[in-house]
Amino acid sequence: MLAPPPLKKGDKVGIVSPSGRIGKNSLDNATAMLEGWSLEVVAGKYVYAAYNQFGGTDRERAEDLQMMLDDKEIKAVFCSRGGYGMVRIIDMMDFSRFMSYPKWIVGYSDITLLHSHIQEVCRIETLHALMPAELAPDKPEPPSTRSVELLRATLFGTPPSYDLHIHPLSRAGKAEGIMTGGNLSVLYSLSGSSSAVNTRGTILFIEDVGEHLYHIDRMMHSFRRNGMLGGVSGLLVGGLTGMNDNAVPFGMSAGEIIAGAVADYDYPVCFGFPAGHQTENHPLILGRKASLEVGDRSCKLVYC
Repeated sequence: MLAPPPLKKGDKVGIVSPSGRIGKNSLDNATAMLEGWSLEVVAGKYVYAAYNQFGGTDRERAEDLQMMLDDKEIKAVFCSRGGYGMVRIIDMMDFSRFMSYPKWIVGYSDITLLHSHIQEVCRIETLHALMPAELAPDKPEPPSTRSVELLRATLFGTPPSYDLHIHPLSRAGKAEGIMTGGNLSVLYSLSGSSSAVNTRGTILFIEDVGEHLYHIDRMMHSFRRNGMLGGVSGLLVGGLTGMNDNAVPFGMSAGEIIAGAVADYDYPVCFGFPAGHQTENHPLILGRKASLEVGDRSCKLVYC
């Protein structure tokens, strides 16, 4: 995998809205933060556009993202938010100039599709991390200070490492592999497409928000059946936020469902990783080799 160059003071970075729409002034705090890092912020022409639930029409969103991918002076592209819409424009994109001049692509949730596509087709690292609209003035629970600082450090060339308290559902073991994954529902939707991630030999990261428990069960069993779970070196489970149940309870938590789906495999599993739809949303470099060690008392993740 090719790593985009670290940012340096004075670099230009872009913000686009390739998925859901954002409200006016939603980028004020993020822009101030990035400028405080001595970066020059370039907003996409349609970053505040709105077309139904999307951040502009498909053409507008694709045009903005393409411009940022093609501009050699833009050294990182921040997706303003997730939501839904990336799948509608991914096949409109031309990554040829981006592959010649790689830059960091930053985001999560619906942006999982963009991460997976770039990893599989372009063989370039990307960054699963918080997004600018989460810092909007009207957000009641913005990302943690620690998540913001880790994002800055990672972009400027210091990869993160993690040493976490053990979760009751975690399973001990050691593994090495390319870090991949993202939002569980988006990964599920990519099955059979050119953007689907090859999980064999990887450390697979998953997280999700607002899903019904039986949906989680369906997705995990689908992954078992298509071989996505059997070939991984290790599993990293992030936030499982705001899960829903039916009137007749499913009978297991989301974590228990995932643990049961991988019970027959012998690789390490780390639950409770601080990334996903939550205030603790620490960055993960997707496409880079990492080492995962889950012990009796801690879970350690280090990039190789």
